[in-house]
Amino acid sequence: MNKRNLSLIIAVITISLFGLLMIYSASYVWAEYKFADPFKYVKNQALFLIIGLILMFLISKVPFENYYKYANTIFLVCFILLVLVLFFGTERNGSKSWFGIGSFGIQPSEFMKLAMIIFTSKYLYNNRKDLGNIKKGVLPILGITLIIFGLIMLQPDFGTGVILIMGVIGLLFIGGVNIKFFLKIGLLGIMGIVLLILAAPYRLKRILSFLNPWEDPLGSGFQIIQSLYAIGPGGLFGFGLGESRQKHFYLPEPQTDFIFSIISEEFGFLGVVIVSLLFITIIYSGIKIALKSNNLFGKYLAFGIVFSLGFQALLNLMVVVGLILVTGVTLPFLSYGGSSLLITLISIGIVLNVNRKD
Repeated sequence: MNKRNLSLIIAVITISLFGLLMIYSASYVWAEYKFADPFKYVKNQALFLIIGLILMFLISKVPFENYYKYANTIFLVCFILLVLVLFFGTERNGSKSWFGIGSFGIQPSEFMKLAMIIFTSKYLYNNRKDLGNIKKGVLPILGITLIIFGLIMLQPDFGTGVILIMGVIGLLFIGGVNIKFFLKIGLLGIMGIVLLILAAPYRLKRILSFLNPWEDPLGSGFQIIQSLYAIGPGGLFGFGLGESRQKHFYLPEPQTDFIFSIISEEFGFLGVVIVSLLFITIIYSGIKIALKSNNLFGKYLAFGIVFSLGFQALLNLMVVVGLILVTGVTLPFLSYGGSSLLITLISIGIVLNVNRKD
């Protein structure tokens, strides 16, 4: 095993185990209150972590060329699941994004994020000579991406939709598409956001609460205020493991989107640095694997996975510290969520195989 794979594996296992510890610390108060079982969330996450790590190591031995061969099939299956969840899915927190299986849930949009990276990587590989022609080379894949984004927005799940679109745009950028095109896309994106806000006024309320959360401290601004109350007092070393105050029914469901707030509160600036270094190690190792790959499809695949993962982490952290409005995006490896953890570890397994083959 070479250094790139070893550093990536160590960082992934370390951050995943730390995530398990923090899910228990962040959730035991809520779990005791809701289920009379303080270990409810951590037991569920531990099961997905064990399955995910096993799959990561198994998939790291599967030649990544197979994803090129079956990219269309993988995409089609995920597309069907994305449609079915709109009719047969379970609604949680106002979003119909899940297939409920007992106390567990499977989120098709998480699987579609990976399927879209695989599909786009194959598309770029097959159409690399046409990428200079926007109409012939770029618009077809963007059209497919917008259809998927539309299906995800019907759930609705804006955060996942944004990550999916940014993953495709990142791949198009390294595929050599002219940068002027992305400036135009950016303007269209702003127009699209305005239309989404007009279609659902609650999104405008979210934006206003982001700009001034104290205007509605018990309503739309509640989450971000409680998050800042957790981060602010942490200091250099925090209050200590298990000593968070905000998890005591102040910060809603702190084991999910806002788990970084609890990490900051209990471990302070030191915890922030440790988590940041682990993410930097994962992203750096993944990008290095992509750059070193001799296979163009493998290069696209590894970069797309790592870029999407890094963008999701950055998006979550920006929400938690109040730099952007709340999007409902989880923090990879750390937030509670079986589907997210499972697909993230599977994705890392694919990246490991890209490196194994070079």
